[in-house]
Amino acid sequence: MKKTYIFLVSATLLASCSSKPDYDATGIFEATTVTVSAETTGKILSISAEEGDSVIAESQVALIDTTTLALQRLQIMTEQQATESSSPDIIAQVASLRTQIAHWQNETARQERLLADGATTRKQLDDARTQLSTLRDQLSAQLSTLGKNRSSISDNALALQYRREQVEDQINRSKIISPISGTVLIKYAEPGEYATPGKPLLKLADLNDIYLRSYFTASQLAALKIGQKVTVVADFGGNEKYDYPGTITWIAEESEFTPKSIQTPDSRANLVYAVKIAVKNDGRLKLGQYGEVRL
Repeated sequence: MKKTYIFLVSATLLASCSSKPDYDATGIFEATTVTVSAETTGKILSISAEEGDSVIAESQVALIDTTTLALQRLQIMTEQQATESSSPDIIAQVASLRTQIAHWQNETARQERLLADGATTRKQLDDARTQLSTLRDQLSAQLSTLGKNRSSISDNALALQYRREQVEDQINRSKIISPISGTVLIKYAEPGEYATPGKPLLKLADLNDIYLRSYFTASQLAALKIGQKVTVVADFGGNEKYDYPGTITWIAEESEFTPKSIQTPDSRANLVYAVKIAVKNDGRLKLGQYGEVRL
């Protein structure tokens, strides 16, 4: 009986040791996604990317109809040209006054010489000076009026220029550009549909650099730090598993209840901390795939 008892205890210990998981945490592979949305209103003319396609950063992935915007730009350009052409030619419009002023300047100087020689009267000199002063006042007033008109026209032309630039900006925004190089995960719209600002068109993600969102218990936090190297084991089903080098890039500051799809070495743990582990994808890893972490 004594030998039997020892054997049962030993078997129990061996079973408990063998049942201990060979991982420190588990998680799901994720990637940072970017939703590409429309920025203008109009009919979608084309979407050049399909789900699963790879796109390059700064490449055009969709186009929204710009016919109305192009007509608005043409109208504004016409108004701008008409406004600018109506600006007064100040030099030409005051040329006659300047000629008269030059004449009466010479006449005033001549009357001053004649008066000095006693060949004219004071009244004739005063009349010449009065005429010269009147013409100078007229020139000053005309220059002021023409200057204000030109300034007003310039302001109107500048306002039209701003409107034109706004329309051109909308035209440029109608060409949907991919902000990143990545893979199309979801296509939300089709050509022929009507787009409005903010309407999602595509969801992209860079699948070359993905991360495993894993969960650790509070007792494991002391062994974790940003930049730490760990081993990530990707589960491809059955007995097919592959090890990948990973780097801890983020540790949550607050705990959360253990997600139902996550297993922890300590089955009694209710609260866990999310951790992101960056992994370089060799093309086999897929989003939503299960993975394990070994410290």
